[in-house]
Amino acid sequence: MTTKKLERITVEPSSEATSCIIWLHGLGDSGAGFSPIVPVLSLPQGHTIRFVFPHAPEQAVTINQGAVMRSWYDIKSMDLHNRADLKDVLVSEEMIHHLIQEQLDNGIASEKIILAGFSQGGVMSLFTGLRYPHKLAGILAMSCYLPNGDQLPPQLSIANKQTPILQHHGEQDEVVPFDAGQMANRLLLENGYQAEWESYPMPHTLIAEQLGDITDWIQKVLK
Repeated sequence: MTTKKLERITVEPSSEATSCIIWLHGLGDSGAGFSPIVPVLSLPQGHTIRFVFPHAPEQAVTINQGAVMRSWYDIKSMDLHNRADLKDVLVSEEMIHHLIQEQLDNGIASEKIILAGFSQGGVMSLFTGLRYPHKLAGILAMSCYLPNGDQLPPQLSIANKQTPILQHHGEQDEVVPFDAGQMANRLLLENGYQAEWESYPMPHTLIAEQLGDITDWIQKVLK
């Protein structure tokens, strides 16, 4: 089976890229929802980070009455343990692998690639990053959970055991329960991962203070 190539928005730096952030959007959104974030991050002038904002495939989403929208996986239930359709998660993981491989083919080392994601995209960044067979620069997981609920993904890779993981969550998140994010963080820490946790007084969104913290973290892990 040929893996579908994801359409995307790419934001190039002013000089040749030496690192890359692959930023995955949430349910019903698209890469266009996050691509305007690049100038807002206030990275140093002359940075060499390429940003890739892929669009998830369109598919029917069960909890939204079967409406077709951009989605990394079907959500069949609001129950955390059955929320993510793992068959779809694995298909999307393969597409994300192809995005990473494109960067490798363009001369960017895996240790210079950050997987970032919000909500469903954060689920995919965690799942893919924890299983990816080569070391990444970092994993940024915003307002999300682990697809297996209270378990780490199967077939974990040792390659990213020491990779910096930054988890952000809103204390008033009405979409992804705050304790679902905390559960993921607790599991990661209990299993020896380098996971940082920050919460913010916000609903299911991003705020300015958070973006400043993300910028600082990006510069630290890509230095």
